[in-house]
Amino acid sequence: MTANETIEKRDETSPPAPPRARRRWRRWVLLALVLLIAFGVWNEYQRRTNAPSAGANSSMSASLPPADASPTADMPAWIRYAAPASAAATNRPRIAVVIDGLGVDRAATARAIALSPAVTLAFVVYADNLTDQTVAARQAGHELLLHVPMEPISAAAAIGSYGLGRNMPRDELVRRLRWDLARFDAYVGIDNHMGTEFAQDTPAMRVVMDELKQRGLLYLDARAVPTAPVAVAARDFGVPYVARDIFLDGEQAAISVDARLAQLVKLARERGSAIAIGHAHDETLAALQRWLPTLSRQGVVLVPLTAVVKTRGG
Repeated sequence: MTANETIEKRDETSPPAPPRARRRWRRWVLLALVLLIAFGVWNEYQRRTNAPSAGANSSMSASLPPADASPTADMPAWIRYAAPASAAATNRPRIAVVIDGLGVDRAATARAIALSPAVTLAFVVYADNLTDQTVAARQAGHELLLHVPMEPISAAAAIGSYGLGRNMPRDELVRRLRWDLARFDAYVGIDNHMGTEFAQDTPAMRVVMDELKQRGLLYLDARAVPTAPVAVAARDFGVPYVARDIFLDGEQAAISVDARLAQLVKLARERGSAIAIGHAHDETLAALQRWLPTLSRQGVVLVPLTAVVKTRGG
């Protein structure tokens, strides 16, 4: 046999690839399959969850969040989550005090929660840890509102990524409002943070009232003079509506708050009810702590906001 024939014979009878090489080839194939499956799963997850975050650019296009938290047919949210009024409210002038802008300063919020349960508390939508704070407020017996930023006259005042602006497209306005309304639950309605400019826009206010009507919520107008487009839109959609009468702490001197509380009592006696809005400033909270124990002998009664809404016919 020649040398070439010997080499060819050896090639024809060469042993198969060693087991280690086959295992290595199989591992690469399995790895490629796993990567393909993982990529497909990740791509589907991104497609399904492609929604803007809380700090996203307000101009981005996004599908509308669902209009959930709808009231039951026989029990709108503003009645279902109302705190009970004192039995004395049946024959005495009623006063509602709302403490606004809670949730950002947790220490001040805790002091507000420690006030009489008949004080109504309004939590601002951009605060953190709202669930914990609002649960504590509900457990203490308070009625709750959602404090929603709206466009003011001053362009320098920021409304945040989820504040409501008058020139926004309807879908963007609804998207922001639904994000706000989903910040916590078991509240009776909303009131405005700023919003003088926004309140003049009838189409924008109709969008807000339409959403509130679907959810069975009330609207507290925080301005001293009821704003016509707000009141008209609320009436058209059947949304319970009231406006505040006294602003307690435009000036934070304690004597000023005391004077406004005295004015509040006088107004309640004259009209049968009165609504005040204040904030969790040290001076305001201290004045309230002095004033609240005096109401019985003054012949008036402190009630949650909904108790005044009911007497005014919404």
